[in-house]
Amino acid sequence: MQQDILINWSPQETRVAIVEAGAVQELHVERTLERGLVGNVYLGKVARVLPGMQSAFIDIGLERAAFLHVADLHGAHHKHDEPRGTQPPKPIEKQVFEGQPLLVQVIKDPIGTKGARLSTQISIAGRLLVFLPQDDHIGVSQKIPGAQRDALRARLTQLAGEAGGGFILRTNGEDASDAELAEDIAYLRKTWTRIREAAQRHPPGTLLHQDLSLLQRVLRDLVTEQTQAIRIDSREQFAALQAFAGEFMPQSAERLQLYKGERPIFDLFNIDEEIGKALGRRVDLKSGGYLIVDQTEALTTIDVNTGGYVGARNFDDTIFKTNLEAAQAIARQLRLRNLGGIIIVDFIDMQRDDHRDAVLSELRKQLARDRVKTMAGGFSQLGLLEMTRKRTRESLAHMLCEPCPACEGAGQVRTARTVCYDILREILREARQFNPREYRIVAAPKVVELFLDEESQHLAGLSDFIGKPISLQAESAMGQSQYDIVLL
Repeated sequence: MQQDILINWSPQETRVAIVEAGAVQELHVERTLERGLVGNVYLGKVARVLPGMQSAFIDIGLERAAFLHVADLHGAHHKHDEPRGTQPPKPIEKQVFEGQPLLVQVIKDPIGTKGARLSTQISIAGRLLVFLPQDDHIGVSQKIPGAQRDALRARLTQLAGEAGGGFILRTNGEDASDAELAEDIAYLRKTWTRIREAAQRHPPGTLLHQDLSLLQRVLRDLVTEQTQAIRIDSREQFAALQAFAGEFMPQSAERLQLYKGERPIFDLFNIDEEIGKALGRRVDLKSGGYLIVDQTEALTTIDVNTGGYVGARNFDDTIFKTNLEAAQAIARQLRLRNLGGIIIVDFIDMQRDDHRDAVLSELRKQLARDRVKTMAGGFSQLGLLEMTRKRTRESLAHMLCEPCPACEGAGQVRTARTVCYDILREILREARQFNPREYRIVAAPKVVELFLDEESQHLAGLSDFIGKPISLQAESAMGQSQYDIVLL
């Protein structure tokens, strides 16, 4: 399916949307002050080794120490010609020690309260190849047809020569000439030499190599054969991208277009509206059904509902058609929101096995378009579908939003009446310990209003019981669950 890539650039933020058939399929956001770390290479220092967890915390100069598991140590598992699990990895306490300088690469951005995840297996991505400087493996992308892989592997082995290091041919390198591959090999080896030399000169905690910016990664990672045009609304960045494409990705240069329209580029396909929808819980389907998406730290749940869709034939067909449409929408929402980790989908219960198989097949077909590794299991005994999607960076909601200060992320607050009763109990507790002249309640206007109306009898009764006057003060800046009891 043909696609367009739209780039909205500003000094503080770059936003990229991939549009197919008039609908946004993917959104990528990079902020200048919050640029992602995946792909960056650091000279780290082992801060702490945890044998019980077979992991270590590494100081790479960030606010939080990064995490290194034994499985991510170079050579921990196996050689490429041995099956995984043939030989268990050596315990981490026998491989690293506190204070040891270590060359590491970020493979997962810090997410929530977790620090970045690291690997000592360095890989450097180029235009056509991925360089594995500590390895000698020559591989070919699995997306390239198997019949061509052997010939491509032989070509790449010959071009790599005896200089050391392994290479993996990327999908966009399938039709590259020997000269182009040789140029990429030289560039990647030069980059690795620069990293090693910097590691000798700088102290631990230093950034040695930074991955490309989002603008440059658009050309390297997001452009495919289906890409018709790459439109950008900044003349300065358009010129920079042209220069970058001309040197490294000449096949993408001809697709670059400078957008000169009067309307903002994202208004062309209502992308800002789509971003707003991607931050909401409810996703409406064309049939009248809808999805409810709830994202938590542990997992994401997606509930499918028929809503106003009643169908034309029978109830089973209504459910089946709603679930089929939901399967397409769910795959798009995962990409749009960049949801990762464990995902549980509660489709509407289907009685027929052929309907279940068709919905599962449709979901897997749609997930196959995802650039991120995604796995979907079958239906459980409870009718739930479990799946996982690799999480390497923050979701769209976590990047653009923060927990509500009133509910602290719970999604609900205590009622005004509940807060009133909490206050009454607290005053009674204070009266047993202190002997002030008066108690003053400082609370949200809605709570004070309830004390003056429906709860006035209970407030007067408590005042008589403790023998002290109780006054009220409304504070509009307070959330409904917040209050203070002032002793006068």
